[in-house]
Amino acid sequence: MINSSSSKKHGTDQQEISGPTAKSQRAQMGKPEESENKKRLKDVEISVPIVFGNAAFWLGKKASDYQSHKWTVYVRGATNEDLSVVVKRAVFQLHSSFNNPTRVVESAPFELSESGWGEFEIAITLYFHSDVCEKPLNLFHHLKLYPEDESGPMSTKKPVVVEFYDEIVFTEPSESFLARVQNHPAVTFPRLPAGFTLPPPVPIEDESKRNRGDTKDHPLSQWFLNFSEADELLQLAAARQQVQAHIAKLRRQISMIDGQNQQLKPPSDQ
Repeated sequence: MINSSSSKKHGTDQQEISGPTAKSQRAQMGKPEESENKKRLKDVEISVPIVFGNAAFWLGKKASDYQSHKWTVYVRGATNEDLSVVVKRAVFQLHSSFNNPTRVVESAPFELSESGWGEFEIAITLYFHSDVCEKPLNLFHHLKLYPEDESGPMSTKKPVVVEFYDEIVFTEPSESFLARVQNHPAVTFPRLPAGFTLPPPVPIEDESKRNRGDTKDHPLSQWFLNFSEADELLQLAAARQQVQAHIAKLRRQISMIDGQNQQLKPPSDQ
């Protein structure tokens, strides 16, 4: 059960989602039933930052009335880490006009590429591994093909990219789940009780499997948006500097106007 629903806008149109929410209002997965026979860890949270969205390339001279864009819809780690440590598979529900509109992706990266001409809502369902002990999570993304300024020229080299950042938060996870993911870079621990000791991590048999589903070298990675906190802090600092410079400019203009008004005042009678 999802306790809240909202999204953090990074792109063009803000989308509604059922599942993860904005960083300030993270989606907390419901507590599993006690009958699951899994040892629960009280007052512990596991957070998985994710980004979902799409990138669409205009086909240019190759475009037709029914095939104007090549697009990819995806769910990725916020820092391009492999989400398969938590997500077992993803199901993308396309418009009914597509052949086989229900597409199942069994391994990371969790993405789907198609071509077409129209924009529509895509339902994305994430299924978790058994030790996560959670129900599937639904996301909804409106496929965006055309730039916000539709009057401007379209490019075959630069895609239209719309992405949204969210965090999936698992409350009171199972001990086996935490032990398996505690050293994985896709996972964070926003809340641990005082004095809590993490269980021994489960070793990975093949270290090469750790990065097999990451998107660091993805063909679209150069177009992915940056959602790191450091990047946000830099943007805030730059915005603050611009505001301060604008304030200083306005003060100078006000001072000049005051000086001109003083000069225009008639001399006072002696």
